[in-house]
Amino acid sequence: MKTQELFEILKGHQDKALLFEYAPNLLVGANYHITEVKHIKIDAVDCGAQVDAWNETIIQLWESPSELGKTEYMSVLKALGILNKVGKMKAYDMNAEVKFEYSNARFHTAQLFVNDFQIQGNKLMFKLAIEQTDCKAKSVCGTEAPKEVVMANEEPCCSPNGNCC
Repeated sequence: MKTQELFEILKGHQDKALLFEYAPNLLVGANYHITEVKHIKIDAVDCGAQVDAWNETIIQLWESPSELGKTEYMSVLKALGILNKVGKMKAYDMNAEVKFEYSNARFHTAQLFVNDFQIQGNKLMFKLAIEQTDCKAKSVCGTEAPKEVVMANEEPCCSPNGNCC
């Protein structure tokens, strides 16, 4: 999800509570705070010597240990106020991919992509997910998975007439 889309969704649901699902059926606690917004500029070279550059917006969520029993989630309006204040101090790249950085005692620190969002009554929930690392230059580096070649009209390996041991 791009930063622009995040802001549009938030602006359209200011009257709702803001929830984050960091893994299937696991929610960031109601005691979360937005503790940092990072405007990241990435300038990269992959293993195939290809140059790439892009920007990311990373919003850090932190659960306050002093508010463990809290049941009321932050409102979208409050979150939007925080994000708008940040934007006045450091401008957003609205085309940047947005990620949420999060961890707790049972979940490692990760930058999570926004896979989807849902409206559930008076709640706006963003569904977050981990994206696996990948090689961008598979064909250049020779790391593409070998393709299995199947010959037509060949008998299966272990058929009575096949070439099994």
